[in-house]
Amino acid sequence: MSRITVVGTGYVGLVTAACLADLGHVVIGMDVDDAKIARLRQGDIPIFEPGLAELIAAQGNRLTFTSNPDEAYRDGEFIFICVDTPPMYSGDADLSRVWKVVDRLPKSVGHERVLVTKSTVPVGTGAAIKAELCSRGFEDIGYASNPEFLREGTAIADARYPDRIVIGADTPETQDRVAGLYERLCCSNILTTDVASAEMIKYASNAFLATKISFINEIANVCEAVGADVRVVARGMGLDQRIGPHFLNAGIGYGGSCFPKDVSALKQLAGNSGYHFQLLTAVIEVNELQKRRVIGKLRRYLGDELRGKRIALLGLAFKPHTDDIREASSIVLASRLLAEGATVVAYDPIATDNMRRLLPCVTYAASALEALQDADAGVVVTEWQEFIDLDWQRVKAVMARPLLIDGRNALHGAGLKELGFEYEGIGTQIR
Repeated sequence: MSRITVVGTGYVGLVTAACLADLGHVVIGMDVDDAKIARLRQGDIPIFEPGLAELIAAQGNRLTFTSNPDEAYRDGEFIFICVDTPPMYSGDADLSRVWKVVDRLPKSVGHERVLVTKSTVPVGTGAAIKAELCSRGFEDIGYASNPEFLREGTAIADARYPDRIVIGADTPETQDRVAGLYERLCCSNILTTDVASAEMIKYASNAFLATKISFINEIANVCEAVGADVRVVARGMGLDQRIGPHFLNAGIGYGGSCFPKDVSALKQLAGNSGYHFQLLTAVIEVNELQKRRVIGKLRRYLGDELRGKRIALLGLAFKPHTDDIREASSIVLASRLLAEGATVVAYDPIATDNMRRLLPCVTYAASALEALQDADAGVVVTEWQEFIDLDWQRVKAVMARPLLIDGRNALHGAGLKELGFEYEGIGTQIR
């Protein structure tokens, strides 16, 4: 059992703190946001992640929260940096929160402590942090990069059953100490490496997955032009073990808190180092254009003039099982429709409040059926199961025009056409 301080109580920090406590460690979560800490102490979890509230409640005294640095750092053998690193206008990762953690380490933190960065940071950050620590007399603090590979919606399972644990550290002793924190996980793929390589593994992993998404979206667009079906194409591709089936689902682009910023940051990191990463430039461009393709599809059915048309958006979160709308395709789509003069009515099971604060001009419905009432078209933006399970015969009866654009290829297009819907997916052929 170790004593761990987790700095930052966002998506990564809360899941990390809860899962480390669940492994038997004593964990204290720290955040500068007093209001957030007050909510956490009352058992009110400020984010939505399936199972997280129950997991935190089950830890009892093994997991506590504070906004007091003295309390947070007093006994921590390991200090995990789990603050966010959002994108700046330049495309670089904003490391200001990371550096605030480093700069505010009290002098009492010293011998035999280990500073672990879980936040996604550019290659070279760890070396800069270690140099800063040494310049301030913290030579005895070990340093490790331990990137997270958590997916929103399945973060707890990802933490409990990881594909791999990556630990880049300044010394073999530090590597062993950090690895020891996870010994109860029985993960066979523990990769120990240098700090720079660990930092790059995180960026390279997300950039590759984003590349697969943009690639299959480009294939989908070609399929529409030549009469092929991208779902069949993706299935055939995925049967090749060198390719695999994952992340070959065509749609209206990726979003979320990781892929957009990490792809941009890696591209910028390469540029800052004197290398032009042409592939990632294309990946970003394809993704941005893909979010707008729905507009063209709507125009083919409704005419070039969308002013006054009532368009229902089903789903706002960037993916199911989360309330996260960061870089969500729904933001671009809703904004473009509003700019065209359309009336936008949206529904999401849990992300509505987050979107309402961002786009108050959208009309928000209490159910999918309410959103589709009198709509000239419905667009599936997030593939929530409840949309797949809708009573589509009833939906057809309430829509002004039974037109569906399936932005995630989630619905049974042939069945909907039999019911009398006009239906179009992304790169699909419904005959």
